Amino acid sequence: MEEQKDMVLEVENLNVKFVMEEETVEAVNNISLHIKKGETLGLVGETGAGKTTTALSIMRLVDSPPGVLECDKLEVCGQDVMGMSITELEHIRGGLVSMIFQDPMTSLNPVFTVGQQIAESLERHEHLNKNDAWKKAEDMLELVGIPRERAIEYPHQFSGGMKQRVIIAIALACSPQLLIADEPTTALDVTIQAQILQLMRELKQKKDTSMIMITHDLGIVAETCDRVAVMYAGKIIEEGNLEEVFNHTLHPYTEGLFNSLPNIKNRRSKLEPIRGLMPDPTNLPRGCAFAPRCNYATDACRERRPELVSFGGTHKAACLAYENPDFHIERGKKNG
Repeated sequence: MEEQKDMVLEVENLNVKFVMEEETVEAVNNISLHIKKGETLGLVGETGAGKTTTALSIMRLVDSPPGVLECDKLEVCGQDVMGMSITELEHIRGGLVSMIFQDPMTSLNPVFTVGQQIAESLERHEHLNKNDAWKKAEDMLELVGIPRERAIEYPHQFSGGMKQRVIIAIALACSPQLLIADEPTTALDVTIQAQILQLMRELKQKKDTSMIMITHDLGIVAETCDRVAVMYAGKIIEEGNLEEVFNHTLHPYTEGLFNSLPNIKNRRSKLEPIRGLMPDPTNLPRGCAFAPRCNYATDACRERRPELVSFGGTHKAACLAYENPDFHIERGKKNG
C-alpha cells in the first residue's frame, strides 16, 4: 500500500492510433509506465518514435478523431484519468500534471504579458484573486531567475532562453505532481541548455516533483534522469535505471544510439550511425520493428514481435536474440 501512495503515474497497456480513410497510423503500441514521487524518467528515441504522443496521451490531449486512445489503466496520483470528464481534466492539466512543450518561441501567447500568462494558471487552478495571482506570478519569475519587474513585458521582449524560463514558471506555478518536459532545450544554444537543465533540476528538488524528460539526447538523460525507457516505432524496447541501461546495454537499438555518439577519448574514431530509417507507422513489419536495421536479426526476428522481458533488477528488454543463452551485443561485452 505504501508503494501505491508513492506512485505518481501508472500507465498500463497504452495504445494510440490515428485512423484515417486510407490508412491507420500505429503511433504508440502497448506501453506501460510507472513513476514514483520525486523520480525522473527519461523517454528516449529518434524523431517519430512516439515519445510526444505518449506524453500527450497522459494528459488526454490526443485529438479524437482521428486519434483513438486505449488504455487499461491511466492514473495520476491515484485518479483515473481515462474516466474523467472534460471539466475534471481541466483540473488535472496544469494542476496535477504540467507540460513544457518543445518550442518556447511558439508556446507563449504574443498578445498577453508573461505575468498575465502565469497568473491565469494560478487563478484557474488555485482559485486566487487577480492581485494574489499576480504576486505569485512575479514570485515564480524570480524563482526561474527573471526579475519580477519584467512580468509586465510581452514574449517578444524575451530571448529564447528567457522564454523557456517563463514556460517553466508557468508549468511549475501550481506545484504539479508530474512535470512532462518535451525536448525542453531543443531550440536553445548549448550554454542556455545547461542553464535550463540546471534550473529544472533545482526546481524539481525544491518542489519534489516527478518528471518525464522526453529527449533524443543521451547526455541530457545522464544528467537529469533516474530511469530510462528507450522507445522505437511506438514501443518501449529497453528500460531500466541509468546504470543498467548505460553500462549494461541489452537492446541492439540502444547499442546503436550509443555508437552514434562522438568518442571524446578518441577523436579519430568514426561515428557508427544506425543504418536505414524507422519503419512507416502505417505499415509496421510483421516481426520486430527494428529487425530491418539490426545487425543481429534472425528469421525469428522477422516473424515474431518481441515482448519486454526482465533481465534482473529493473532492467528489461524486448529482443528475441536473447532466446539464445550465448547471445550478447558488443556494447554489453565492452561494459561487462
